[in-house]
Parts: sequence; C-alpha cells; structure tokens
Amino acid sequence: MGNDRIDKAMIHLLKPSRISLLILFALMAGAFAGIAHADTPDPGVRAVADPPPAPGTPQAAPTPGFSNSPPGGSPAASATPAGPTELPPPPHPTPEQRLAGLTLEQRVGQLFMVAAKADGSDASTVADLLNNHVGNMYLAGRSQAGLAATASVVAKLRAAISPASSRGLPLSVATDQEGGSVQVLRGPGFLPIPAALDQGSSSPEQLRADARNWGSELLQAGVNVDLAPVLDTVPSPEFAPSNKPIGAYKREYGFTPAAVSEHGNAMAAGLRDAGVAPVVKHFPGMGRVSLNTDVSANVHDTETTRTDPYLIPFKAAIDGGLRWVMISNAYYDKIDPDHVAPFSSVIMRTMLRTDAGFTGIIVSDDLCNAVQLSPWSMGDRATNFIGAGGTMVLCADTASVPAMYAQVLQRAETDPDFRKSVDAAALTVLQVKAGK
Repeated sequence: MGNDRIDKAMIHLLKPSRISLLILFALMAGAFAGIAHADTPDPGVRAVADPPPAPGTPQAAPTPGFSNSPPGGSPAASATPAGPTELPPPPHPTPEQRLAGLTLEQRVGQLFMVAAKADGSDASTVADLLNNHVGNMYLAGRSQAGLAATASVVAKLRAAISPASSRGLPLSVATDQEGGSVQVLRGPGFLPIPAALDQGSSSPEQLRADARNWGSELLQAGVNVDLAPVLDTVPSPEFAPSNKPIGAYKREYGFTPAAVSEHGNAMAAGLRDAGVAPVVKHFPGMGRVSLNTDVSANVHDTETTRTDPYLIPFKAAIDGGLRWVMISNAYYDKIDPDHVAPFSSVIMRTMLRTDAGFTGIIVSDDLCNAVQLSPWSMGDRATNFIGAGGTMVLCADTASVPAMYAQVLQRAETDPDFRKSVDAAALTVLQVKAGK
C-alpha cells in the first residue's frame, strides 16, 4: 500500500463519528479489564481476612485478675476493608473455630466451675465471676425452695452474663443431686431421691426410668449437669460404716464392682435420657479409704491399682459415651504415691486418657475447701491440676477463684507447655458443650 492510500485511510478513521466509537470501545475494554482484575487479588493486598490463630498460638497478654464490671472483650474490627471474596462466618462454628476466637482470659475461664448458693443469696458475687469469663457453675448447699424458685435463681444468673464475657458459649450449670443425704435441690417440683444403696434395690430398668424423671426436673430448673452418680465400690457392708466419704452415707450402689456398674450406670443413662450430663465420681475410687478428704488430711488408698477390678464401673461408663469424670482428692499408694490424685498425671493422663480412652472433661472434686489439699496454695492447686492433665477446676469458695484464675492465666502467659495444657483443656470443654 502506497503512502497516499495510508493517508486516506487515516483520514477516514479520524472522522468524528469513528473517533467516538473508538473511545467507546476503549472505555468498555477498560471496564472489563477492571472486573477481571478484581477477582484476582494483588499479592500485596489482603482481600480475605487472615484465618484465626491456631489454638496454641500466643496472643497479646490480657491483664490478669477480675473486675466488678463486665469486660468489653471483642477484638476490634480490621481497618482493612474485606475484599469481595471474603466468606461469611460458618453458621455453626466448630469447637476449634470457637477456641480460635477466644482470648486467653476466656479460655482460662472455661476451666473453672464455681459454687453458687442454691438459694441465690450470693448471686451478685457469682455474677461477677461469670462476667469475668468463668464458664461453669454449680448450685451448692441445700435448698427447700422448689423447682420454680431454683429456675428463677439460674435464669437471673444466666441473664447477668454479658455477651462480651460469654462470647455466646453455653453455661454449664451443675448440682449434687445424688439422692439420700446428698440432694441439694428439694421442695415442690423435686421428687425425693433415695440414697444410692436403696436405688440399688430397684431393677436397672426401673432405676433408669426414675433417673429420667429426676433429670427432667433438673433440666426444668435450668440445671444441665448432675455431679452424680457415685461409682465407688465399698468392699463390704461391714466396712461401709468405717468408709466415711461413701459407705457411711449409703452413697454406694452395692458392694461389688458389677453391682455398682449395673445400677450406677443405669442412673447415668436415665440422666442422659433427660438431657442432663452425668458426672461419675470419684475416680479411681473412694470406697476403700476410711477418712473423708473434705474434712481430713493425709487420706490414702493403700489397695487400688492401675488395673484394679474396682475401676470396672468407670470404664463401663466411659465405654458407654459418658463425657464427665470427677477425680478423687486422695493419694493412691499403689498408683502414684507421691501425688494426690488431682495432681497426678499417671491417674489423669495415663489411666483415664490412655488406659480408659476417655476424651471428655476431667473435673476435680472441690479444690478449695478440702482439708486434704491444705498444704498447697489456692493458685498451686489450680495450676497443678491443669498441668497434670485436669480439665476443669471445681471450687466451693467464690473468694478463692480470682487468685486461682490469676495464677493459671499468668502461668499460661509465661510457660509454653502449660499454655498447651490450657488450650487442650479449653478445647475439650468446648467439644463437650457442643455435644462432641
């Protein structure tokens, strides 16, 4: 093509109407390029929010201790706008996702169960603890007020918890509703429950049906965990009066592991039928001791072994899917003579986790008022328990909880191995609360 033809072609293209069309095509091409670019994030720009930290990842250290006002606790929103490909949060977060969203303070709080007087007289004190992340409570003492009054006490405590403190996690509410002399809640709406030894005279089927009724009453009152049944085996009727923690109060279901297992686990099954979580106790058994750890020191079991037949009722409960086990406060000379049971990794990590295959919550017996534990400070009782493999500290004294909480928190901030124990325990609590 000659120069003359090229000039004519250029003049033809540069006519006003054709210039407008070229501009329009260029604009449209640019718009399509922008849309395509938006779906491909620039490597230097975060279009999707960072994933939550792994459970063991250290976070900024919160201020230890408790306050009397509800904390504000939700993390500030990111200053970077979310990109167009950001996914909404899952409608039903897994326990692992829930754990990742908790501060260390909140994780530690899930590891405590604090006593609340069943008559509601210390509700303000308990509400302060619940508003400082404590995630579990149990109704203690004795109440004759009945079901409706108890439901009101529980409802008021639940309502007092700020969303910032709870992060939407369910509150475990427990009580001691074994029967006989150990029945915290009585009065209109609560049937009288016979002692375990008397329950053992019923057929397992009838006992399960009765326990379903007793559990339904608890659930109506807002209680979703029962610190029962006792699966300790007392060796004989003759020894029972000398066995101060169990036999003296007829808390045993019988005098052989088979009888205890059959009837104790029928009681547990009935509670579960009603939607209440049973807590079997006192692993690895208190039926052979003479003294009561609540009121005596230096209490030793000199007979129970790691493979003892008296463990059969507990193993049957675990094999049946039970998710809570309470640990005794005694020494077990043939298992771990140097450590009381709540400070023994042999009893909790080896016997319960490894030998029995238990994956649920290991809750302590009372760590605060037990005379057996008087040689240790409150803080050491809590850290020793969690460090040895325990999951949830049960404390009967509200005044002792802040010191215990603060020491657990401080140690988790400074000791990576202990932090792993805290995270693992918190995850276990969240899994059980989620029905896992």
